[in-house]
Amino acid sequence: MKKIYLILAFLGAVVPYIFFFQFIQLEGFNLPLFMSSLFVNGASSGFSVDLLISSLVFWLLMFQQYKKQNQPKPYLFILLNITIGLSCALPAYLYMREK
Repeated sequence: MKKIYLILAFLGAVVPYIFFFQFIQLEGFNLPLFMSSLFVNGASSGFSVDLLISSLVFWLLMFQQYKKQNQPKPYLFILLNITIGLSCALPAYLYMREK
């Protein structure tokens, strides 16, 4: 599973950025437009809120696991989650737990 987590972390880093770069090419680095686009309709709002809640649960899990067991420190994975996304941060965390 360790290799699968590493591959998924890589894919989770690359694939979302393909879409982010497409947005930036069309609209420039327009953060207000990017944020409003996340909630442009019910479908995108549902996906966005689902991702935000899932990220929060992931953060809580990491802190709880770190305190109870000798698990990776959560700060790097929170940074990955914020800057790249949960699709990279979660498999990267699972990969590090396998070490």
